[in-house]
Amino acid sequence: MVSFLITFMRLIKGIWRAFKEKDFQVLFVLIILMLLSGTLFYTAEEGLSVLDALYFCITTLSTVGHPHFEPQTGIGKVFTMIYIVVGTGLFLGMMFHVARAILNRKDDNSKPNK
Repeated sequence: MVSFLITFMRLIKGIWRAFKEKDFQVLFVLIILMLLSGTLFYTAEEGLSVLDALYFCITTLSTVGHPHFEPQTGIGKVFTMIYIVVGTGLFLGMMFHVARAILNRKDDNSKPNK
């Protein structure tokens, strides 16, 4: 459990550091817009509840996938194909910035006092 907490804290610190980069901020906003548009689309077109649609969008963008849902309409399938290609690229770009922020961390103790 301690190892999980340490890893979780490193992740949070990495996200915090990544937020200072303009590229990360842009990717973050684009991911939010992707989640919003996907949720609205799947709610309207496929008849999913808002929570189910958001869950499907997050699992799709994170490349985990949803084992029990497939779009049933033709437009839903086309939208999902585009959503996967564009969204996965954005999500992986955002994760790259977080990983870089974690690996390039500077210890606060090593900074000289001014």
